[in-house]
Amino acid sequence: MSEASSPALSTALAYHRAWTGHDFDRAMTYIADDIVCEAPSGRLEGAAAFRGFMEPFTHILTDSHLIAAFGDESTALVMYDTKTLPVASAPGAECLTVVDGVITHLRIIFNQAPFIAAERAADGE
Repeated sequence: MSEASSPALSTALAYHRAWTGHDFDRAMTYIADDIVCEAPSGRLEGAAAFRGFMEPFTHILTDSHLIAAFGDESTALVMYDTKTLPVASAPGAECLTVVDGVITHLRIIFNQAPFIAAERAADGE
């Protein structure tokens, strides 16, 4: 499905381009004030909690590669790989619900194993 024919995908990709482009203020313009985010660390509610979770990740992000993206009227799925200061490859995926051009629900899945291994290596384990 093309971005032009999917409102949810258009919003999801604009959000993805903003945060991976280190413009988190712009990324937040796509986030609903009452967003619910299901993250590996648990459930987050509200834009402030979401920003506190996601923005620090953008500070260690050095590159991102979009693997695939699909969407329809209200749901989009985006899969990507990120390169960060501590790890060379940290794949992730997001399932986003979009209402009136803003993301109201976001489920993030990513592989924590590379970060755990990097932390252990830094600790000398």
